[in-house]
Amino acid sequence: MAELNGFVEDPTLWNDPERAQKIMRERTDLENRINGYLKLDRDLKDSVELIELGEMEDDATVVADAENTLRGLKDEIARQQVESMLSGEADANDTYIEVNSGAGGTESQDWTNMLLRMYTRWAEKRGYKVEVLEVHDGEEAGIKSATVLVKGHNAYGWMKTESGVHRLVRISPFDSQARRHTSFSSVWVYPVIDDKIEIEINESDCRIDTYRAQGAGGQHINTTDSAVRITHYPSGIVVSCQAERSQHKNRATAWNMLRARLYEAELKKREEKANAEQAGKTDIGWGHQIRSYVLQPYQLVKDLRTGVESTSPSDVLNGDLDGFMEAALAQRAFGKQPAEISDID
Repeated sequence: MAELNGFVEDPTLWNDPERAQKIMRERTDLENRINGYLKLDRDLKDSVELIELGEMEDDATVVADAENTLRGLKDEIARQQVESMLSGEADANDTYIEVNSGAGGTESQDWTNMLLRMYTRWAEKRGYKVEVLEVHDGEEAGIKSATVLVKGHNAYGWMKTESGVHRLVRISPFDSQARRHTSFSSVWVYPVIDDKIEIEINESDCRIDTYRAQGAGGQHINTTDSAVRITHYPSGIVVSCQAERSQHKNRATAWNMLRARLYEAELKKREEKANAEQAGKTDIGWGHQIRSYVLQPYQLVKDLRTGVESTSPSDVLNGDLDGFMEAALAQRAFGKQPAEISDID
């Protein structure tokens, strides 16, 4: 904080407005963290003193009120502990979320659309802004794939544990015989890259394709080749954008997405080297899922990495994901591996 205050007091700080804004954001965030900790410390000491006073005067009401305050402090400490885990190089950044359907046709594509809605709801509840960059609709219902940009402080830090395969079990609304179906979709999360993070890309290693945008949109849809797809040969990474009616803007966004994907791939290599939890892209099918969502014959959502469960899938699918995210972040930060977790039927 002393170092940041020194920057703020420098009269030349605002000669570079972009740098100044980043410093001010960092200073405000750090100030909030420090003040939050100091308040916890004060409230803890005050509560302990009140309990001691209440016991001395045999006042059960004072003791009970102070104990209730302590219970509230415990919840706040847990929340701040999770926030303290979001200290990675890119955790504070905006993030891209990419969803892809697995095998299963319409059923899987409908599940992919449900996942996209779930993350959009989660982001909106946190006050984040969501921009749709590209969507490929399914033949009958749902979507084959989509990419969205989530803008907000710590968006990537919160979302990064969601990468992986998600499994749905339900009575299919598309099956005339009302049979139970299992569907798989993958989620891929990668951060928006700041200018301070340098990623070198040789354009000779890439192929750039243009095509007509698909899906709902403005009058430009299906009239010009405004959508852009970039294939990076060395890594096999493919990104695409059709959000803008300008091919130039879509091309710029696609390059940014490619830089972000390459950076995320490097982060993944570092985690693997340190034997950390791998949350990478795998086959979209059995044996690779990180979470299962069962809607029939009973209702349960279970995370297969942490063991966290919810008996209200409707709440989860409406964006109630914080409990799953917090547990996964804690597992990464503290390395606590639970006993072997079995999947649900």
